[in-house]
Amino acid sequence: MLFAGLLGTPQGSGQLGRLRTPFLMCVKRFYILVLFSGLAASGVLPVSGMRVYTSGEVEAVNGTDVRPKCTFQSSSPITPATLTVSWSFRPLEPGREEPVFYYHERPYPPPEGRFHKRAAWAGDIMGRDASIVVREVKFTYNGTFSCQVKNPPDVHGNMGEVKLTVVTTASFSEIVILAVAIGGAIMLMVILLVIIMSIKRCLKKRQEEWLEELPRRERKDPTLW
Repeated sequence: MLFAGLLGTPQGSGQLGRLRTPFLMCVKRFYILVLFSGLAASGVLPVSGMRVYTSGEVEAVNGTDVRPKCTFQSSSPITPATLTVSWSFRPLEPGREEPVFYYHERPYPPPEGRFHKRAAWAGDIMGRDASIVVREVKFTYNGTFSCQVKNPPDVHGNMGEVKLTVVTTASFSEIVILAVAIGGAIMLMVILLVIIMSIKRCLKKRQEEWLEELPRRERKDPTLW
């Protein structure tokens, strides 16, 4: 009824034309979006995107070394001459974000700041590993480390983050794991020692038996007379 009333008058026809225009534009945009999505899914239209993966949350004992892990996947071939890795740090306490490490063809440790002579390269670009090592962590290192990788033309993507918590002593789970590892190593050594001692005892017993039987064999042998 509404469209019939609008079509019955010149003014209504103009209003209907104005309604059609936005509708047709929306249809065209939807069609273009579906077309590009289909091309991207079929591989005709390549989709760029850098994906960065990190260890998430890491706990380290005060004074020990920690390795914030950062790996990546790129839709473009790895080009060492243009690929860059940037690490930054945002402390828990109020303060500005500061650079930690930079890599471009070779490592560039921080020349100053809290991570001077504390951050070192531990990655492998061709292995898609952009990890670093932070030596002798302090409580002031509590915060979030961010890892950004760019491999032109693949320069857009997520930034990986690693939340570091520096503690006085190892957590209970880490102590348990360490105790189990040490206990397992001791148990293995004990088992090996028991096996070695058993073999030695058997060899010694066999040698004694052979020495006891030797005189009897000599007495029974007629060629000795």
